[in-house]
Amino acid sequence: MNCTNLSSTTNQTFPVKSQPVSITVLICLFLMTGFLLNIFSLWVFKYRTPGWKSGTVLQFHLAISDLSLCPLGPFLAVNFTKGYWPFGHLMCRLKIALLFVHFYSSIFFLTLISIHRYVSVVYHSQEFRMQQKDFVKKLCLGVWAFILTNGVVYCLLLGASGKDEHMLCYSIHQTDYKEKYFALNFVLLIPGFLIPFMISVVCYSRLARSVSSINVCHLKGRQMKNKSRKMIAVCLLIFVVCFSPFHVIQSVMVVVNKFYPDLCNLLLKLETLYYASWILFTANCYLDPLIYCFASQNFMAAFRSSMRKIRVRFQSTHENTDHDSPQTTYVTPTPRMTKRENMSMTHL
Repeated sequence: MNCTNLSSTTNQTFPVKSQPVSITVLICLFLMTGFLLNIFSLWVFKYRTPGWKSGTVLQFHLAISDLSLCPLGPFLAVNFTKGYWPFGHLMCRLKIALLFVHFYSSIFFLTLISIHRYVSVVYHSQEFRMQQKDFVKKLCLGVWAFILTNGVVYCLLLGASGKDEHMLCYSIHQTDYKEKYFALNFVLLIPGFLIPFMISVVCYSRLARSVSSINVCHLKGRQMKNKSRKMIAVCLLIFVVCFSPFHVIQSVMVVVNKFYPDLCNLLLKLETLYYASWILFTANCYLDPLIYCFASQNFMAAFRSSMRKIRVRFQSTHENTDHDSPQTTYVTPTPRMTKRENMSMTHL
């Protein structure tokens, strides 16, 4: 394969291959599972969690962030299967905007949750602005305003190239966007991933040190220690497993595409790895609800209460179905039958 053969009509490199079906299936499965879990989480926050605190506000916005990527599932499936983008230029810009919004809003809200958890546990006896619900609401609105503004700018700078079966969107094969992909990757890498990751690591390392000194003789101390440890593990797992591979592979890919464009086989392998890293990235959509369980006792109590009610309703419906089944015959006992039964019992 020779990636230097350019099409005179579309200004993009060929060949462009479709991705393995397993990547498409796993991404769609994770997005569908994340959609259901986060819809349920929003329902619990809205109708089963009274008296929101500052941490609840952050978790609610993180759930909204996870839902922002789910509508792209069917479009990504078609794109990966066919190897090109068949939905036009406008939908391509919308895809780019939604990807940007989800990628960086998830990272920012996870970082804010890390800071909030650290402040709440380590400095629980002091008053900080991160513990004030009104301040956190304004902070979340500021994050959304920043993310959405940058998402609009990002989708205006990039777009689809080519037409019909040669149309590409957000692809390494778009040679007319090669310089922009390279520049935007490293402009966003430091403030969008490295700095939030370092902040989260610092917060959770100090939190772990503080939690280790908690007195476990009391039940409350043991519960706080176990809950904090689980939350630290889940948050760092999301950063390391879900976010890191995506950013590392993307950075390597744009560097190779810019400085070594003749290495076609390497570029195609990196492209497959890049889309495989999307599997891990979309996995954060169903890992985030674990944070809600570990961070909020109200959420966990509401979750258990909801599951109990659903189980009771299911059992009640099942019993009613069995009771009304046409295969069940009810016999009304007659006086003769009752007398015969009594006689049988007497003989026994």
